[in-house]
Amino acid sequence: MTRSGDAADPVPGLLAEVLAALRAGSDVLGSLSRLCQACVSLLPVDGASVSVILGTEHRQPLYASDAVAKRIEDLQFSLGEGPCFEAFTTGRPVLVPDLARQTALTWPVFAAQIDERQVGAIFALPLRRGAARFGAMDMYRQRPGWLSEAELEVALRIADIITSALLAASAPGPDGQIDERWITDLTQDRAVVHQATGFVIAEFGISPEQALARLRGYAFVTGRLLQDVALDLVTGRLHPRVIDT
Repeated sequence: MTRSGDAADPVPGLLAEVLAALRAGSDVLGSLSRLCQACVSLLPVDGASVSVILGTEHRQPLYASDAVAKRIEDLQFSLGEGPCFEAFTTGRPVLVPDLARQTALTWPVFAAQIDERQVGAIFALPLRRGAARFGAMDMYRQRPGWLSEAELEVALRIADIITSALLAASAPGPDGQIDERWITDLTQDRAVVHQATGFVIAEFGISPEQALARLRGYAFVTGRLLQDVALDLVTGRLHPRVIDT
């Protein structure tokens, strides 16, 4: 593939290729991998990732193209804030061309914990169809810099293809939302967090939202990732009473 700005438009062929693969029974994660790699090939970005969001507390990363993109996903999941949450909530692209110089962020904790040597700019696009929102696609580049208008158009079209792929693979219900059980079956990367949340609910008799907030708070004050704290709870290395702060 070539970068955007070339005479040939690769996006229609990309859509046809992905939908044909899904019709043939290919794994949707393979299609997401193909689409994230297309972002890197076509755009001046170094990595990309995709996550779905079902309600305010259920965010499920599905694919990250490299270790830095995965770190971005892990931090957002751990903190409960970041560009993908903002893109999902507002339904609009979140474009930060110079992360180190951006001061008016709605996710300052996330920004402070990102290594500026690895992430100079970050762009998050909502995955949506009409009024329904499903998640976000994150892209990062090591050096600061904008996406041009033409490059942003390509990114938005790829985000739309990702939405089409998710909807085609998940058989959404009558409300147009992606089936939560399908997401759970697709990947178990965050299963330990949901299990640890259950431990906290049982210990304190609180709601799932409050339990997850306590886990995130403890992870933040101890400087750890949420999934690492959750694993300690599930394996018995940490008692739920310890996080009662």
